[in-house]
Amino acid sequence: MTRFTLLIPVVVLSLAACTMEEQNVAGGAAVGALLGAAISPDGDRGTGAMIGAGVGVAGAALANEANNNRQMCRYRDSYGKIYDAPC
Repeated sequence: MTRFTLLIPVVVLSLAACTMEEQNVAGGAAVGALLGAAISPDGDRGTGAMIGAGVGVAGAALANEANNNRQMCRYRDSYGKIYDAPC
């Protein structure tokens, strides 16, 4: 029952994120925390969950940044200047 009780705030916080990027980061933190707790030894589950959450946040943030960069196109104006702008 305690694991289910701890899972409720994680789900609520991930759904409360406003933008898709924030939802991805919250989901990455949740998945990372669950995996970190699952693969850590019995005495260090809390530490494993915190490390896993940090890795999940970092991975989701990097993935969001990569997706944001894909939506930019490179253009050249009439003066020959190259710039990036949304496609």
